Amino acid sequence: MIQDDDVHGKILYEDNQHKFIWLGSESQYRKGAVQTMQYLIIDNGRGVLLDPGGVHLFSRVVTAVSRFISVDKIDTIFFSHQDPDVSSGIALWLGITNAKVYISELWVRFLPHFGIVDTNRMIGIPDKGMDIKLPSGALMKCVPSHFMHSPGQFGLFDEKSRILFTSDIGAAVFGENDETLFVEDFDAHIPFIKGFHMRYMASNKIVRRWVDAVRRLNPVMLAPQHGAVYKDENVGKFLDWMANLQCGTDFIDTLF
Repeated sequence: MIQDDDVHGKILYEDNQHKFIWLGSESQYRKGAVQTMQYLIIDNGRGVLLDPGGVHLFSRVVTAVSRFISVDKIDTIFFSHQDPDVSSGIALWLGITNAKVYISELWVRFLPHFGIVDTNRMIGIPDKGMDIKLPSGALMKCVPSHFMHSPGQFGLFDEKSRILFTSDIGAAVFGENDETLFVEDFDAHIPFIKGFHMRYMASNKIVRRWVDAVRRLNPVMLAPQHGAVYKDENVGKFLDWMANLQCGTDFIDTLF
């Protein structure tokens, strides 16, 4: 279970200029919806919001962000992909911030369907990724994660904290009383991640390409949009497990 003192958020990394924050548990707001996790990076007093979620979570996430920074100081919103649990609240966020929105260039023309008429604040991320420079000069790298599961998907690697936001990669599907902030025992965690990854990740060939790219970054934490955060030895254990995972089209004969 999530500890009581972590429910309202936990700082995963902090120095005098920079923070990487998990924005807390949403369990009492979920009511049957997919569990999601939101993250906030604060750099020199300015905010970057990662996958802020759907409309029904908007008020909770605003409250969570406000515990750490004024909402009007959010300059950047990063969407890993187009799913509604990631981005359907976009019109509300653009209404209360002046933030620029980064999303795969594949999905920019779909955002108006979430109520966005003016796309001038949208920045399409090219397929091979790009860097986003923070006020301190630190970089965030948009890490290609295509077909894991979206055909246009990115993770975000924060070079200062060395935390990689992985979006749906690493996601766990917890039971009502199984939710934890950190993966504590990787072998015990596998039943919560195996079914999701076998079905939603496109193929082992793609997964291996992603694992190779992530190993070059050498992150100290993997922070997914669902489930629990991987840190310390569990980062390597997860990458090893993923590299050998048969998934998606590897099982195509069972799907048709």
